[in-house]
Amino acid sequence: MLADRGFFSYALWRRAIWTGADLLWRIRTDRFGPKPAHVRDRHDGSWLAHLRRTTPAAARREEPMLVRVIDYTIDDGRENPTGYRLFTTLLDPDEVTAVDLAAAYTPRWEIELAFDELKTHQRGPRTVLRSKSPNLVLQEIWGHLCCHYAIRSLMAEAATHSGHDPDQISFVAALRITRQTIAQPGAFPPDQHARDSPGWLAFLHRLLGRLSLDPRVIWRGSGS
Repeated sequence: MLADRGFFSYALWRRAIWTGADLLWRIRTDRFGPKPAHVRDRHDGSWLAHLRRTTPAAARREEPMLVRVIDYTIDDGRENPTGYRLFTTLLDPDEVTAVDLAAAYTPRWEIELAFDELKTHQRGPRTVLRSKSPNLVLQEIWGHLCCHYAIRSLMAEAATHSGHDPDQISFVAALRITRQTIAQPGAFPPDQHARDSPGWLAFLHRLLGRLSLDPRVIWRGSGS
């Protein structure tokens, strides 16, 4: 079970453990975040810790919860990269490594990226829906979702055509190129047979010219 950093509480973590699910949650690292007590380091750079509330007094008598802590940064070219912390119930690094867990958490961000693509880039920042009735609002929302799906489908097709990973293609670039191409319907054919046309191949070429590289994960060491 994946969860973002805004969801953690000691009670919720304990209840989630009782379900028997494997947990992998991002955790706040500021003064408001939980303070895991270091137990021991693991050979993959992660570390085991005890979790227990310090207040009220009755909470200090509760059995501590054993968690595995994973601290890492992402090398995205910035001088001061953001640090990330994960808690997991998967305690054995021989079962799953810290690198694998960090990679497993990364896809959770994709829904946030989709929200950003829809709200900030496709719809436009600070832009409200124009419809005045509930049914028309739903229609407008479905229109935005269908448009987003269509652009993402084109990106997947362009990536398949060139043998690239679809995640390497910029949505912003695809949106911009699609908007420019819609003004020339002949260069943006809807049927599959016409997609070998020079206009369509030019669209793919422009889209593939905007590939981006995936960042690398950098480890910070143990929490001792």
